[in-house]
Amino acid sequence: MKAKLGVSALVLLFLSGLWLVAAPFAVGYQSRGASYVDATVNDLWVGGGLAAVSFVALMIYAADSLRELARRGKHADL
Repeated sequence: MKAKLGVSALVLLFLSGLWLVAAPFAVGYQSRGASYVDATVNDLWVGGGLAAVSFVALMIYAADSLRELARRGKHADL
């Protein structure tokens, strides 16, 4: 149960980061062709960082889960 909650939180953080990156353009407070306003720069940095950190954490969790499955499979053959 804890693993599902943790993975769900990481997925939610990843999606939140993607939304922060897309929000200035989707909502429309960043005009097309104009130089970036401070809020857009902030959203891009925070959203990109949040998405990157949560993606790396998800990949580490997936690698650890696969390693655990391989270990269990190796011991099951004995």
